[in-house]
Amino acid sequence: MRRVGLVVNPIAGMGGRVGLKGTDNKLEEARHRGAEPRSPGRAREALEHLRSQPEDVELYTYGGAMGEREARAVGFSPVVVDAPDGGETAAADTRAAVGQFVEEEVDLVLFVGGDGTAVDVAETLEELADETPILGVPSGVKVYSSVFAVTPRAAGRIAASFDRTETREVNDIDEDAYRGGDVNTELKALAAVPIGDEVQSAKQIGGGTVESLAAAVAAEIGDDDATYVLGPGSTVDAIKTDLGIDGSPLGVDVWHDGAVLASDAGETEILASLGERNVVVVSPIGGQGFIFGRGNDQISPPVIRRSELEIVASKQKLSDIGVLRVDTGDPGLDESLRGWQRVRVGKFERQLLKVV
Repeated sequence: MRRVGLVVNPIAGMGGRVGLKGTDNKLEEARHRGAEPRSPGRAREALEHLRSQPEDVELYTYGGAMGEREARAVGFSPVVVDAPDGGETAAADTRAAVGQFVEEEVDLVLFVGGDGTAVDVAETLEELADETPILGVPSGVKVYSSVFAVTPRAAGRIAASFDRTETREVNDIDEDAYRGGDVNTELKALAAVPIGDEVQSAKQIGGGTVESLAAAVAAEIGDDDATYVLGPGSTVDAIKTDLGIDGSPLGVDVWHDGAVLASDAGETEILASLGERNVVVVSPIGGQGFIFGRGNDQISPPVIRRSELEIVASKQKLSDIGVLRVDTGDPGLDESLRGWQRVRVGKFERQLLKVV
């Protein structure tokens, strides 16, 4: 029987959909903007798929919102190792949970959160000189580390069935600098992670030039009367620059007929700016291939459903990633996006790539 220790960061990812690019030191502001918890639903989705696997699993977890509630909601009768003292949960609670899991000799620490949670889990294991494997259910905004499954469902499947592990990197960035447009990753820890096709790679920062691609897309946008939702990333930022937008390279800007309708916008602002015809412009993340669900949660399912999709990327980036991925939090929408998509790779050229 496999013993899995589950810990949930209940506030991870709350800042994404409201345009804060993270929740570190921004929880109250996120709530003020109307943010709702994302992790509980992601945890339940992973646990439902964990429970549906043929392998026998004994689940250990932390009390209340840090795992117990979601575990019981999907039918597990978990072993509750301890619980937070009350009030807001903190990184110390995550670290305490991992310490308890080590004492219980679990076979895997399954955590729900983002890079900050991954750091707490991995650093605790390093401090304890313990080599228990870890696997993340992606629920944060950034998710730069290579210790996460590509979706919650994949996390549930992998947690039940993996038989080998490999050493992978846990990275994090300064969220305040990230909000200002600077992306500097820092290696925080190394961890054993299950081997599988559905474990994501680390994000790659930087890449080749995209000037001709950006200029061509910007020219077409400039002659169009649609409302454009321009996502984050260096490729789309080059398009913003060609449009004359002093936009946010790591945020979402909305543009229509020569005017910026919303800058560094959250979901609510984007929805309020949409017109009769809308186009979402995104570029896949280098090394991972995600077009939705990593760093652009503001482009939510309601936004996507009301819009056409334009994917842009350099040929080099596409050759590096191989496939595209989506993780919008809406399984029905994800399924509708899967299949072959046309990706703009040059002034005139498009290339087919599959969303898996």
